Amino acid sequence: MKYINLLFFTLFSFSSFGQNLTGTYPLASTIQPENTFAVANEKLLTGNYEFHLLGLNDSTPDKTLSHPNKKRVWFLATASVVGEVSGMSVLYQTWYKGIPSSSFHFFNDNHEWEQMDKCGHATAAYTIGRLTAAAWEWTGVSHTKAVWLGGLTGLAHQTVVEIFDGFSSAWGFSYGDMMGNTIGAGAFISQELIWKEQRIQVKFSAHRNDYSGYNLNGRADDIFGKNFLERVHKDYNAQTYWLSVNIRSFAKNSGWPAWLNIALGHGADGMFGGVENEWIDANGVYVSRKDIPRFHRWHLAPDIDLTKIKTKSKLLKTVFFVLNTFKFPTPSLELSQNKLKWNWIQF
Repeated sequence: MKYINLLFFTLFSFSSFGQNLTGTYPLASTIQPENTFAVANEKLLTGNYEFHLLGLNDSTPDKTLSHPNKKRVWFLATASVVGEVSGMSVLYQTWYKGIPSSSFHFFNDNHEWEQMDKCGHATAAYTIGRLTAAAWEWTGVSHTKAVWLGGLTGLAHQTVVEIFDGFSSAWGFSYGDMMGNTIGAGAFISQELIWKEQRIQVKFSAHRNDYSGYNLNGRADDIFGKNFLERVHKDYNAQTYWLSVNIRSFAKNSGWPAWLNIALGHGADGMFGGVENEWIDANGVYVSRKDIPRFHRWHLAPDIDLTKIKTKSKLLKTVFFVLNTFKFPTPSLELSQNKLKWNWIQF
């Protein structure tokens, strides 16, 4: 549903990484086993250590620095609170302002939007967890603690949004949404704890649809927004959610390129309402477009894991880490309406 939150949180996380990369501190949070306590402490104080989650350290064991950098911990905690409050303020202005409030109530919307909103909830929780965990590891906390802090932050953020829905007369607290939130956060946490890497990544892609036909453009403007960013975050017809599998991580000796993934995508089309394609337009006229079929779209496509691209630049590695949130545009094989279709470029 409200995926504009994800954009603001992603931008906040990216600016946090970029600020520290351009300063005097290279990113990090793990040390080599042979380093002594004195060397580890010196690296902690000078910032001369590297992220595990960003792939800036070749060793994967969970090595805890003796004393996390308190200044960085306070900075990140403060920035997180400010970012969350700002994001929620924007959310209120975008989604809730002008909509009457109500007593807290539940709402079953599992049958709406061909479950695309549930995919969005899972993707948002997963992505917030992944980005936040990397930020916490930058403070010097252990990889395990960073993973739990990041994953639970993603779940908590999405839960607050759901509570807002619970007090809105237009929506309600949705069990289905919370299930999506839990699955997304759990997918991140479980993979890091079991494999210490994300072998199956949850990704997002979208494009702007141009609608033609009687009343469709006006309807799209009303429910999906008019500008590009609104359309990208609200237009379920233009979104695809992906499970991007890193083949090399499951077959270490296969010779498969480490950067080449195989992705399974889910999308939908033909939706101009939560359940049915019928509405009352701005002039009070009832419009029925039940002639437009609503259907799921399944995609199989290659993907590029940007975090596996070798570079010595820590800035580029951080940029790749953040951009890996999005599915790389590639050709795809699509199954929809019981037909196979080839797309030369799938966004």
